[in-house]
Amino acid sequence: MDACAALADSIARLAERGYSNGRFLKELGRIAGVRRGPLWLFDAAGGGRNRLRGRGFRLAVDDETDGQARHFAGTVAVTARIGGRLARWLTVTVLRDTPDTADGRLSEEAIEFVRAIRSGELAQADASGWVRRRLCHATA
Repeated sequence: MDACAALADSIARLAERGYSNGRFLKELGRIAGVRRGPLWLFDAAGGGRNRLRGRGFRLAVDDETDGQARHFAGTVAVTARIGGRLARWLTVTVLRDTPDTADGRLSEEAIEFVRAIRSGELAQADASGWVRRRLCHATA
């Protein structure tokens, strides 16, 4: 399964709901099994759930597992709640996803995604295209 394309499709459907940017980002976490309510922290700490298994990610952000969609969506959900600086610290220090690894680069993309949505630089309607251009294989 092309999980990157499925991730982009899920983001497109989510954007159609007309949520605020904050809720949009938190809802995206559901793709990774991170709930919106107060139990989100337990879901995130436990690694979430891999609802979109598969590949389809660019080599630079592909760790050769079927969990990159979960990784991206989960990092978005966490970053939406705690901010980019703390999320970056957690990914590098706790998860050991350094910037020179596929997971580290994917985490950086997720943090940038949150920043762009929050700032209004990236509209929700354009978010799925952003994912396709930056994360998915060129053919996706």
